Amino acid sequence: MKQIPRILISTVLGCASGAALLPVHATPAAAATTATAAPQTSAFSKAELARMKAGAARVTILRDKWGIPHVFGKRDADAVFGMVFAQAEDDFNRVELNYINAMGRLAEVEGEAEIWRDLRMKLYIDPADMKAKYAASPAWLKQLMDSFADGMNWYLVTHPQVKPKLLSRFEPWMALSFSEGSIGGDIESIELKPLEAFYARQPARASAAPAATAPKVASLDQGFDAEPRGSNGFAIAPRLTADGHALLMINPHTSFYFRPEVHMVSEEGLNAYGAVTWGQFFIYQGFNERLGWMHTSGGGDVIDEYLETVVEKDGKFFYQYDGKQRPLQSRRIDLPYKTANGMASRSVTAWFTHHGPVIRSENGKWVAVKMMDDPMHALMQSYGRTKARDYAAFYKVMGLRTNSSNNTVYADADGNIAYFHGNFIPRRDPHFDWTKPVDGSTSATEWQGLHEVKDTITVFNPKSGYISNTNNWPCTGFGASSPKCADYPSYMWSLPQNARGIHAERVLHDADKLTVDGLVARAYDSYLTAFEPLVPAVLKDWDALPASDPRKARLAGQVAALRGWDLRWSSTSVPTSLAVYWGQDMVKGAAPRARAKGVPVVDFVQTSLGAQERLDALGRASDRLQADFGSWKTPWGEINRFQRLSGAVDQQYDDSKPSWPVGFTSANWGSLASFGMTAKQTTKRIYGDRGNSFVAAVEFGPRLRARSILAGGESGDPASPHFADQAEMYSRGEFKDVLFYKEDIEKQLERKYHPGE
Repeated sequence: MKQIPRILISTVLGCASGAALLPVHATPAAAATTATAAPQTSAFSKAELARMKAGAARVTILRDKWGIPHVFGKRDADAVFGMVFAQAEDDFNRVELNYINAMGRLAEVEGEAEIWRDLRMKLYIDPADMKAKYAASPAWLKQLMDSFADGMNWYLVTHPQVKPKLLSRFEPWMALSFSEGSIGGDIESIELKPLEAFYARQPARASAAPAATAPKVASLDQGFDAEPRGSNGFAIAPRLTADGHALLMINPHTSFYFRPEVHMVSEEGLNAYGAVTWGQFFIYQGFNERLGWMHTSGGGDVIDEYLETVVEKDGKFFYQYDGKQRPLQSRRIDLPYKTANGMASRSVTAWFTHHGPVIRSENGKWVAVKMMDDPMHALMQSYGRTKARDYAAFYKVMGLRTNSSNNTVYADADGNIAYFHGNFIPRRDPHFDWTKPVDGSTSATEWQGLHEVKDTITVFNPKSGYISNTNNWPCTGFGASSPKCADYPSYMWSLPQNARGIHAERVLHDADKLTVDGLVARAYDSYLTAFEPLVPAVLKDWDALPASDPRKARLAGQVAALRGWDLRWSSTSVPTSLAVYWGQDMVKGAAPRARAKGVPVVDFVQTSLGAQERLDALGRASDRLQADFGSWKTPWGEINRFQRLSGAVDQQYDDSKPSWPVGFTSANWGSLASFGMTAKQTTKRIYGDRGNSFVAAVEFGPRLRARSILAGGESGDPASPHFADQAEMYSRGEFKDVLFYKEDIEKQLERKYHPGE
């Protein structure tokens, strides 16, 4: 039972292609420097410095006119060195914060409220264990991890003005703490408030005075996730394209500035381009000259909870299993945290059964959680797919079965397209309801190994000629070639259909003679499927009102606007503004009831609201538009804006500062191009912070062709010319040409250098 919230506005929530960025009050990249920083060479021996300097000499970084780093190295390890160095140049703040979070050390920089987030990570991430896994890794992987650490450390050595928040030295094993590609990943599916409730009862260590009350967990949870996290992936077979080459659409919906755009090349066959999560040394969603891959969130049900019957005897704890009692394992976990007067610390005794760590209690039982815990093979798979040259090699990498968070959409230069719904899927007895915690006292509920890739829901070269996934079920998205979900255990798919899935099927089912630009146009198709049942319903509601009802006159103009609307977004559209505000009002009111019934809230709004609720919501939406903008007839582009003012992780917005109009809407309403706001709104305008981030369309011909766009720009430094140089293009859905070949890069070269020069 994957413990991520299941009932969301768009019916999707995935932490793989896109969970929210860290909830920290981070400084901009430029502000991470100090005039009097201590020299950082003292942290390294002469031999280490010589090794790093030699490594830098084997790497050349070419920055193109967009600031995109194209990293060339003799070996793969050299490309890794240069690639992480380039990331640190662009936004060391985000790189460091990702590792601070991954290792459960956030409270050391953010304070006591983060200790439960840290505990959650430390239930799985133990430095001694990671070091042992590093030692046991194959030699080629060790080399990559060594180069990762050297590249990060060389950045610190050559940038003594940069003052890290916490990590003044990177170690190779740290890469294993953050290995699978999805920021946060499965561990972050453990809910913090129940974890706190279970472990906060333990006393504080003597080194820190006990708090009068337990520290409240810091969280971005606003009670209901208002913007879906997820992605779109499309693949088009050669017979449906203009030039007979397979096409791939890479469209992750993540927090903005979540992944930069990077190209890494070596003389050992590496030539990968795409999006990389800050601090990781592999391309997460992208392509090489032979094939490409796109991950969408929400594959199989991959996490299960076990109800453990625990008894105490003579101060020791035991749990029931197959009629016998087993001792619980325990481990003391220290949780240091920052205070106004320096560092303090708490410690907890964490409990474990053979299923996994105990994370909460429920109806007198302790609840243990079981999930994938194989960082070495996850890192091998994440890196390995970047070097695959054909479908057979890619399929072999998929055979490692350590991608637990994602589905995969695939296309290649041989003309193949494919889809993998999930990858790490435990085999279970289907007679149990795996959507709920199961009985941990019986071996009948044990995982029975993993499903082979061939036994999972996969599609290879469908007759329909296209593949799509929008974090929805795999029961559609391939036309008549769609798999029959009834043929598979129900735990293999965990999310239902959504408005984007319906939309994608429509724009792809009649695809013909598609080009890269044609695929982009379909991926930005402006129709909003979620309003199809809603608008006719409210028109009927209004038509049925008696003339004496005050709403008849009050809403006449609004109803006329909706009656003439083609259900398409645009920056000049007044009905788009009215419909979105109306929809948001209905969602806000219906969310608790939808949760209680276990129904996605947009589905609930479409099917379960009455005429009075719809009409009243339309009235309130009109009033809000009138109050905020002076008229309910305000065009959408006046309201929906892209703005980037600083390099901070927690972006702040200002209606008085420059911004760009954006036509596309939240994915909640079926917009394939997604643009939504998750930050607490303190402005009148809507400023997107999640949705289309790095987007690319790729054609796998004899000479690869690709186009891409990045939210804002490559750099996190407001002083950089590449901080917002793609912002206006992004707001219009306009793409730039990807410079993939060296001769093209050099024609539009901004800078060429070795790391540290």
